[in-house]
Amino acid sequence: MDNEKIDQIIDQHGGEPSSLIQVLLQIQSENNWLPKEALERVSQRLEVPLTRVQHIATFYKAFSLVPKGRHGVHICMGTACHVRGAARVLETVEDLTGIQPGETDLDLKFSLETVNCLGCCALGPVVEIDGKTHGKMTPGETADVLKHYE
Repeated sequence: MDNEKIDQIIDQHGGEPSSLIQVLLQIQSENNWLPKEALERVSQRLEVPLTRVQHIATFYKAFSLVPKGRHGVHICMGTACHVRGAARVLETVEDLTGIQPGETDLDLKFSLETVNCLGCCALGPVVEIDGKTHGKMTPGETADVLKHYE
């Protein structure tokens, strides 16, 4: 992400230090992660110390300081999903993508995360990909769903 694009985002939010989180969220949304250069530019333009920008970027789980895949895969491991086979679904995703929770594949196609609850217990086990919820998943259905995100 170049400085011109970062400057546009900052200008959209009024260039005020109080817009720091919103600026970072938009950069994250458009870039899938927050490169060090982007943090430095935000610090400079908003006149917020870099240490403060880095503190915010590391405090909130929504932000990533490492590249993320184009498709975010979240697997619910909460009680309702767990008793319905979430572990098998997770193993299927791990086998098909070659990554573990917290990792991103080398092609930057998938990032895998486990979560404690996605708020739809009646649909368990649940897999959320790019914000779309897939419920009552089996290992076979999981493989079919992942194929749609090539």
